Amino acid sequence: MKLFVGIDVSSKNLDVCFLDSEDTRLKEETLSNDLHGANQIKETILTYNGQFHYEKIIVGMESTSVYSFHPSTLLDNDKDLQRIGVEVVVQNPKAIHRFKGLFEEDKTDRIDAFRIADFLRFGRYNKTVIKEEKYVALQRLTRSRYQVIQQLTECKQHFLENLYYKCNTLSNDVDTSIFGAAMMELFADSLSLDDVANMELEELALFLQGKGKGRFRDPEKLAKNIKKAIRDSYRLGKVVQHSVDMVLATYARLVQTLKKQIKELDKGIEALFEILPEAQCLISVPGIGPVYAAGIIAEIGQIERFETQAQLAKYAGLYWKRSQSGDFESERTPRVKTGNQYLRYYLVEAANSVKRNEPVYHEFYLKKYKEVPKYKHKRALVMTARKLVRLVDVLLRNHQLYTSERSV
Repeated sequence: MKLFVGIDVSSKNLDVCFLDSEDTRLKEETLSNDLHGANQIKETILTYNGQFHYEKIIVGMESTSVYSFHPSTLLDNDKDLQRIGVEVVVQNPKAIHRFKGLFEEDKTDRIDAFRIADFLRFGRYNKTVIKEEKYVALQRLTRSRYQVIQQLTECKQHFLENLYYKCNTLSNDVDTSIFGAAMMELFADSLSLDDVANMELEELALFLQGKGKGRFRDPEKLAKNIKKAIRDSYRLGKVVQHSVDMVLATYARLVQTLKKQIKELDKGIEALFEILPEAQCLISVPGIGPVYAAGIIAEIGQIERFETQAQLAKYAGLYWKRSQSGDFESERTPRVKTGNQYLRYYLVEAANSVKRNEPVYHEFYLKKYKEVPKYKHKRALVMTARKLVRLVDVLLRNHQLYTSERSV
């Protein structure tokens, strides 16, 4: 006989259902989502096992953001539960939701806990390995970096939108990054167009060279181009100009701050990443540095969590559904919209870097790029990321360094 423990997790409560392989509900209860509640689940499992001596005990719950982390980790790491072979699995909520949809019943936390246990009883769940602490620690940093990158992108978009109000020809006439240190300082100081236009050429050139820390080859030419852009641009009324200047200064400071935070996160990621045994495996690939490698490893955790590279690709959302019926085989195979968005992001970004450094991946990218008339780059890059999954799986599973491939 087997025991299945379904746990519906929320921020405050743990709704638990104890179900045996004969579909008998042994116990249903609501506990607090804290150390005391999780320990009560443990004691109940030990009690039932002492009575019935189960051949297998499986504890399952949905992956509900941060709420399922503590109970799943505590139960998985408990020495008493390990001694009797308790398996703890964390399932994709969508799989549980589809299973629940087979039944016409109310939606309550207790019913959800029972259906999770029932789902486990059917044996169609994915076996999972709870991540070790070092991977969770690294994941906190890499996911935070991803989120800050999204904020930076949004800030830059708002900055450019307001910049067009102030000087609509600047991005066309100026041959340098609008988001460089010098240009950011120019707008962070809330200078009006008239202020910049009235500055002497030498004064503006010195200002740019100082803020750019001497990186400009020809600061006078840049100063001339800025002045030309100001002359050619539309003029705003004083009221609107004052508002736009304030907005630009705000976003300029935000961009500068977020860039600094990304650098700090990168330092933390690299420091933690160095202690992982898998570190050298991925950074041996040309184009994959510590940040991308850390992002990939943090989301994968122990590679043993996945039986094959196909499972790893599916987990990342780099998977295309096959559609076949009788003699018909559809040529349209859309990519699934599920999967780990963070892992997919780091794989795609890494693939974009690898294709610039490794000829085999560059050739593969170009091959896929030429196959379709629309969305060429996006499709080719995702396909290249899928190819990269196979390499990542081999390197991590075999603990080996990368050696260049000879052909696509």
